[in-house]
Amino acid sequence: MKIGILTSGGDCPGLNAVIRAIVLKGTSVYSQQFVGFRDGWRGLVEGDVIPLDRHRVRGLAKQGGTILGTSRFGPYEGPSGGPENIQKTLDRLGVDAVIAIGGEGTQAASKRLADAGIKIIGVPKTIDNDLGATDYTFGFDTAVEIATEAIDRLRTTGDSHKRCMVLEVMGRHVGWIALHSGMAGGAHAILIPEQPVSIDQIVTWVESVRDRGRAPLLVVAEGFTLDTMDEAYSTKGLDGFNRPRLGGIAEILAPMIEQRTGIESRATVLGHIQRGGVPTAYDRVLATRLGLAAIDTVLAERWGNMVALRGTEVQVVGLDEALGELKTVPQHRYDEAAILFG
Repeated sequence: MKIGILTSGGDCPGLNAVIRAIVLKGTSVYSQQFVGFRDGWRGLVEGDVIPLDRHRVRGLAKQGGTILGTSRFGPYEGPSGGPENIQKTLDRLGVDAVIAIGGEGTQAASKRLADAGIKIIGVPKTIDNDLGATDYTFGFDTAVEIATEAIDRLRTTGDSHKRCMVLEVMGRHVGWIALHSGMAGGAHAILIPEQPVSIDQIVTWVESVRDRGRAPLLVVAEGFTLDTMDEAYSTKGLDGFNRPRLGGIAEILAPMIEQRTGIESRATVLGHIQRGGVPTAYDRVLATRLGLAAIDTVLAERWGNMVALRGTEVQVVGLDEALGELKTVPQHRYDEAAILFG
């Protein structure tokens, strides 16, 4: 077989480790050929490929980003999009199957193509950790580590000036990055989309910290809403999947906190720093294991499925299960963290 690999949607640490694992096992164990589609679905639709062999993927496990490039381009876009045209492109290139590495949007597109007869399997990727069919996604651990280091750094400058520091992290409509980094960094409050709270409650936590002689430090997920807000804060338009670009809620909260408490407050939006750089050891191992399982799934011709981590084992699940619902922070996990607030 000749197998095509693509990485779609937002980049994250660990993508290259997946590509490396697929190619190394696929060539050494199964004697398969590989190509990579450039810039996600665009490369598949337009037939823009590069050859992938052992030499090309050597040393990739520790490298961030993706050597294939990525984009928000969809497989149904343009005159060459859609399953019939894509199949013609695959036939012209001699590509027998596709491995699509990406998050919710990528796997939804993969499901649609699989239903139309394209031989495709998925590998889950997102720093947000919001895909329901897998316990963890690679990239999440790295994002948490970066956010935790930011908390540690903000704490020292906050303590020096007795300021309230508000750190905004990514996550879209789930609070996993905020929850884990906030707990690891000892934040005095963690604000997540799953748990809207009032500004009065936030002020109570902040003042409690100040009254104990500490400098308050809050972590807020970009999708967090106050209990008076109807939707997450967004002023940056829509992304390539017509979803609001979130970000900036920390810059709304910090002035409100300062006005109500008199504590000088500063907002820091961590942004795409969470996506960059080298993956952690955990993410390198998880990405590698998912890549090894992905090539096994292709050779077993289990089309329309996705590899996933369940407990400590990698399993194969249907794409329909993977797309059932977002994996949100459950109440008991928030309650654990809330004991430490204020």
